[in-house]
Amino acid sequence: MALTSLMVPLGAPAPDFSLPDLDQRRYARTDFENGPGLLVVFTSNHCPYVRHLESALGEVVDALPMPTVAICTNDAANHPDDAPVRLRDQAIRAGWTFPYLIDESQDVARAFRAVCTPDFFLYDPNLALAYRGAFDESTPGNGKPVTGNELRAAIESVLDGRPVPEPQRPSMGCSIKWR
Repeated sequence: MALTSLMVPLGAPAPDFSLPDLDQRRYARTDFENGPGLLVVFTSNHCPYVRHLESALGEVVDALPMPTVAICTNDAANHPDDAPVRLRDQAIRAGWTFPYLIDESQDVARAFRAVCTPDFFLYDPNLALAYRGAFDESTPGNGKPVTGNELRAAIESVLDGRPVPEPQRPSMGCSIKWR
């Protein structure tokens, strides 16, 4: 059953995090201070909603100078497609060049209030939440093209120093697989 993301209040500060990537290099929220902002994407390898847009996500992020991290928080013991070796396969398949982080404790997902994959959180240069919403209108089987237009427009607004217009439509995807 598909879930929609929570609409965390705009302006909320980015939660602290320090997580390893697939090569055990650690990334923290503080690594992104004094930058143009930060896009955090909660994702997984097994979810058909993520697979539906994963290549386009790589293209959108590569086209815009917004620092990005993907985070998999799913319980890999019960969902082996979300184990690190399979996440590496996904990053290669999707053409992702941004860090893919592992939230084994699931504490970071709880701090962000992430509930589904994909779940997008875009922060401004002050690391205040500027956008939490959908990639675009496309979902598996609805026949609409995967464009990334909603996320792309939000990133462009943040990069231009403008607020992201409301209303923002929640993302839709698979539930996070909690322990």
